[in-house]
Amino acid sequence: MNNDQAESAVNVGIYKDITEWDINDGGLKIVAKRMKGKFRNLKWLGMSVWLIFFLGPYIRWNGLQAILFDIPNQHFTFFSITIFPQDIWMLSFTLLFFAILLAAVTSIAGRVFCGYFCFQTVWTDVYSFIETKLEGNTPSKAQKFRNAQWTFNKTMRVLSKHTLWLMIALLTGLSFVAWFTDVFQLWGDYFTLQAPMAAWLILATFAVFTYGFAGFMREQVCFWLCPYARLQGVMYDQDTLLPAYDFERGEPRGKLKKDGMDISNGSCIDCKVCVAVCPTGIDIRKGQQEGCITCGVCIDACDSIMDKTNQPRGLIRYASYKELHHNEQSISLIKRPRVFIYTLILLGSLLSVVYGFMHLSPTEFKVIHERQPLFVRLSDGSIQNKYTLKLFNKTKENIDIEYHIEGLKGASLHGVKNIFTVKPGKIVPITALVKVAEANLTSDLVPIIFKATAISEPMITARYESMFIAPTRN
Repeated sequence: MNNDQAESAVNVGIYKDITEWDINDGGLKIVAKRMKGKFRNLKWLGMSVWLIFFLGPYIRWNGLQAILFDIPNQHFTFFSITIFPQDIWMLSFTLLFFAILLAAVTSIAGRVFCGYFCFQTVWTDVYSFIETKLEGNTPSKAQKFRNAQWTFNKTMRVLSKHTLWLMIALLTGLSFVAWFTDVFQLWGDYFTLQAPMAAWLILATFAVFTYGFAGFMREQVCFWLCPYARLQGVMYDQDTLLPAYDFERGEPRGKLKKDGMDISNGSCIDCKVCVAVCPTGIDIRKGQQEGCITCGVCIDACDSIMDKTNQPRGLIRYASYKELHHNEQSISLIKRPRVFIYTLILLGSLLSVVYGFMHLSPTEFKVIHERQPLFVRLSDGSIQNKYTLKLFNKTKENIDIEYHIEGLKGASLHGVKNIFTVKPGKIVPITALVKVAEANLTSDLVPIIFKATAISEPMITARYESMFIAPTRN
């Protein structure tokens, strides 16, 4: 068979399989078999990232919660760094970074986020792990357990399963709330029923949706509710690496005989172990499908069968469309325009966030010129402008501020002779008057610099360049 005939046969097989695609609409409960392997270990490793979600609020720093999103007081705390709404642009670049990272990884290796990190995948995996331990770790055992008569043993197993599910759901809701308030105070408020209504509503919402989505809907959330599952197709190209079945090597399928492999058959013995381990219940041998979350556990399953039948591994493997159907090698990442553009955006957003953190100022200083009137001519002939000075204290301590002006010869500052105390996270607006003899004005618009200095911390200074407005000169 020449290459054209082989490709034609492959395509015919693919089209035949496409006609056999089916999507589980919830009528069949998926009970995925668990097998050890490289990708199963990677899945556990990816899932462990969510320990940060549960344990992060308990980290302390200088006696306070290290990471706190304090919405009522309008600031975020990251250890010794405090982020206020004035620095929200850094959050925008952070979100851009993760959004582009998601797209970049998808274009390279498919739905890695879905398979290893997505909260729906992780919680479903944990819930199904509990279920398989209590009710059976294969579809046949699980079905037998469900069809069995209700006994004390069955009742206790089912009750234990739902109790553990509810505990995880409640812990999920509480952990989410804990990022927005002190976690130790929150535990006390819940146990003494003193928590605010918002905390109870968030706890209940997360508990209900976690219990329902991970316990019952499971893969249906990926099929029908998740927008990312719909968007993945536009992020793939012919060089994207995905878990794929080598149709040319595997077909035609044939059962394994006692005397060994039939040389007229392909490598696939139609054991369906790859289907049994799939968390969404798809048959990877029918081609890439919406339900595939690229977790790779089907690769572990197939490799274990290849080992038992003394065949080379890789019947199911991470491979690109080009490799499988055109006998071509995927081009390198640096030669793919999409990946190159994603990389540039990632670097730009990351550098922006790093720059923002490195140049966080302890204060934010603004000067607003009074517009009505623009200037006033005093009885002695001098010109006066009116300003509003606003200094925002972004530190965690009170600061005492003195104001000065620079850059305008002969100008004097009035109304701000006293020292003003600005509390943490607060703004103290001050009305300031600047007076200067008209003879010292070289034009009708002269630059002037306002300077704010902390008395106890001279290193904390803020400057703002404004304009002094004078009558139009003839």
